[in-house]
Order: sequence, then C-alpha cells, then structure tokens
Amino acid sequence: MFSHVTLGVADLDRARRFYEPLLAALGLGVMVADDRWIIWRDPASRRPLFLVTLPFDDGPATPGNGTMVAFLAGDRALVDRCHAVALATGGTDEGAPGLRPHYHPDYYGAYVRDPDGNKLCIACHAPAP
Repeated sequence: MFSHVTLGVADLDRARRFYEPLLAALGLGVMVADDRWIIWRDPASRRPLFLVTLPFDDGPATPGNGTMVAFLAGDRALVDRCHAVALATGGTDEGAPGLRPHYHPDYYGAYVRDPDGNKLCIACHAPAP
C-alpha cells in the first residue's frame, strides 16, 4: 500500500540512536544513511521504506498534529519489547502496551513519541496465543 513514510527530524545522530534498535527489533535494517537522511526497510523486500530526514527546506522539523506512524508487530511480546526499547533510547510514553478493544478485540498496541515529538505506534492485530 505504501511506497515510503518520511518523518522530519532535527538531529540525525539522535534519530539513529532512537530508531535503529526499535526498527531492528521489527526486522528492519538500514538501507542508506548519509548526512541528510536514514532509510530502513525489510531486507527481504524493496518497499515500503521508512525514512527520517532533515527537512529539505532547511526549516525546523515539527511533528504533525494528528499524524502517527504505526509499525506492525507479529506478536504482543514484540509490542512490549519495542515500547521498552523506545523509552530506553529517548522516546516518551504516549500509551503503555495493552489491548485497545475499542479498535477491535485483538488490537494490542503501544504508543510513543520519538525525540523530535513524532508519534509512533507499535501494533499487533493477532489474537493472544
């Protein structure tokens, strides 16, 4: 469905310290990293891509109001692990791991903000084992 998702950041080194362990837990690896952006993908496929970048207009990086990127986790334990990794690498909690039955009965998710304030979700849609 998606070609890529891009988030603006103010500091690429700080973003890398935050995203690299989080995305590695989800099986994503760095495809490209330079002085403007870092791009991750699943090593087994060409798309979709996840990018963090310094804004191309050289203006400040700002999170969108109502904007969120949700990463798919294969099981609930991975949601828990990713939430912990995000908090340990400079993220802030926006909602502890848990069921969100108002979305659907098996929705298990956690919410964080990256060091630049971008809202992220890690979600599992599978029933409990």
